[in-house]
This record gives sequence, structure tokens and C-alpha cells, in this order.
Amino acid sequence: MTAEKNITFEEALKKLEASSENLKKENITLEDALKNFEEGIAYYNQCSEILNSAKQKIETYSK
Repeated sequence: MTAEKNITFEEALKKLEASSENLKKENITLEDALKNFEEGIAYYNQCSEILNSAKQKIETYSK
């Protein structure tokens, strides 16, 4: 699964947290666990990209 393209940081973080919570469920199947893990990684990467972009902008404006 790939993360949604035009999503805010806050939305991506909320979906990452939801994937994490789903992984903690006691009766989760292996298939569901893998799906949630893959979704979580996609949203983590998206959050990381957004934060890196913001960091670059801040560094540019600070110069």
C-alpha cells in the first residue's frame, strides 16, 4: 500500500497511529498484521518526507 499523495502531516500521523494501534490487537491475523505494518511504513515515510521538506525550508529561510 502506498500512502495517499495529498495528505497533511497531521492526517498521515493519525493514520500511522491507527496502523500501530491495529497491530497491538490480540486477535489480529497475520495478513491483517502485514497490511497494517505496510500501511504504517508508508505513512511513516510520508511523515518523514514532510518533516524533511519543512526542515529544508526553515534552513533556507534562516540563511
